Amino acid sequence: MPQQLEKTEPAAAPQNKTELDVIAIQRILPHRYPFLLIDRVVEVVPHRRIVALKNVTANEPFFQGHFPGHPIMPGVLIVEAMAQAGGALLLTEIEDREHKLLVFGSIERARFRKPVVPGDQLRFEVEVAAWRKTAARLRGTAYVDGKRVCDATMSCQILSRTAEMSRDADSAS
Repeated sequence: MPQQLEKTEPAAAPQNKTELDVIAIQRILPHRYPFLLIDRVVEVVPHRRIVALKNVTANEPFFQGHFPGHPIMPGVLIVEAMAQAGGALLLTEIEDREHKLLVFGSIERARFRKPVVPGDQLRFEVEVAAWRKTAARLRGTAYVDGKRVCDATMSCQILSRTAEMSRDADSAS
């Protein structure tokens, strides 16, 4: 008598992979041209990790002055793009994100290992190190062609937009 094989269900596709185009990113982040520095999100693992891309072109406004004849993407903008990727991850988890604003708290251990130039595609991998209701700590790495070009640890504060706007209006009076 032939042996019967147990039937097994195929493994379900992971539900934690999410792709976002630039239009979807703009629904999450408040940044706009020329300061929106991520073009696509290729993976989101809620509460844990995000992978985003930035296509670096010769048309970037910062290349006019950094440096004429030898364009290099400023390191501070690489870290900013990494933080925007982390912000996209955090804000996707916040229900009332239209009323929240994420601002830098600190940048630590930033290392720049290789220049980023027009034609490069940056891949940002950002992981949550710690996350509370009003603050988060993120670790990020940027790659070009699989080679690490930058890494940093960043912290941010999660602020209420309405409270901050009211305070700014009061101080301007």
